[in-house]
Amino acid sequence: MNVIETALAGKLTRFQKELTEELQSILGYWLQFAPDVKRGGYYGRIDNHNHIDQRAPKGSVLHCRILWAFSAGYLHTGNPQYLDAARRAYDFISSYMIDQEHGGIFWTVDDEGKPLDTKKQVYAQAFAIYGLSQYYRASGDPQSLVLAKNIYQLIVDKSEDTGYGGYVEALSRDWKEMGDLRLSEKDANEKKSMNTHLHVLEGFANLYGVFPDEGLGGRIRSLIDIFLEQIIDLETGHLRLFFDMKWHCRSSLVSFGHDIEASWLLPDAAGCLREPDLEMKLKPVSGTLALAAMRGLDGDGGLWYEYEPLSHHLVREKHSWPQAESMVGYFNMWQLTGEPEFLEQSLKSWEFVKAHIRDCEGGEWFWGIYEDGSVMNQDKVGIWKCPYHNARACLEIISRIQKYLNGTI
Repeated sequence: MNVIETALAGKLTRFQKELTEELQSILGYWLQFAPDVKRGGYYGRIDNHNHIDQRAPKGSVLHCRILWAFSAGYLHTGNPQYLDAARRAYDFISSYMIDQEHGGIFWTVDDEGKPLDTKKQVYAQAFAIYGLSQYYRASGDPQSLVLAKNIYQLIVDKSEDTGYGGYVEALSRDWKEMGDLRLSEKDANEKKSMNTHLHVLEGFANLYGVFPDEGLGGRIRSLIDIFLEQIIDLETGHLRLFFDMKWHCRSSLVSFGHDIEASWLLPDAAGCLREPDLEMKLKPVSGTLALAAMRGLDGDGGLWYEYEPLSHHLVREKHSWPQAESMVGYFNMWQLTGEPEFLEQSLKSWEFVKAHIRDCEGGEWFWGIYEDGSVMNQDKVGIWKCPYHNARACLEIISRIQKYLNGTI
């Protein structure tokens, strides 16, 4: 090993060590503060100062992401506390969040587990598949795989658009059409969205790893084709975000975080199929998306939130999750190209997190910061704030570094 290779190995080893410690810190926070020992599952809201709202609604996305994070953490470390924490999430999901009458998972339940918002948001169904299939890997519990397969089949039967491709955004409790399809108040009320399709792809790919069904594999290929043909704007390199039923674009908004997230999630999903030609096809696409996302990078290494080209309005906030995705996305680009500037950007993203996003006193990561660097007064735990983007980034990079150091990639 020459001097340059030795220096690189040292840099990667330090990065891996820091992220190993960070993963332990993130999951440790959730073990300490989030379990609802009285009512089951996890608290639905904890604020920036770690004050618990014991009566807050409990979100299915929150619980499914917790299920995934602790299952993945257990598979990586073998720490039995993580498996117990995953089981807590699984028990609450299977007991209270699964709709026993119509199937699928509710959007929210109240603090005691009674159905609250009963719509069938396909995004939430996708995360249920993602978390349940990961829990099956960790626990071997066959019922978790049965639940994952059942929800997959419901998505196919109720939401799949056999005419134009893809999946309808949301349906009522009994899987009928409904007026308000939005994932959140800030989203456009359209039939289809990039975000839902990205995480349906992620959920399907994770399920395929434990259930290599031919039909499921075909749907993964079809989703990748939809990204290549409908969702990625080849002129700008950015993702299109919202669509009508026929895939006519209904938004010009740019989401830098989703651009860099998709740059590595797309080839990662394709990898489960073990089709070299498809993986090669996606390499330049990863580059297109990652380079487009770089337009949102600030000089301090952080990634701005959104940009509206029609009004030239840049949302000058730096939320935590795009920083986590930048860490993985630019590390992935370094692996694909060998260009050192991509590794440096991954490291800069991590340095930005350490300097501005990680709460060194209270634990976990803040929601984000404003343009002036002040911390946003948003939840540490909530419907959207989960140990998903940050824990996943740590796990991804730790694993990729280990494979590089072992000479297996």
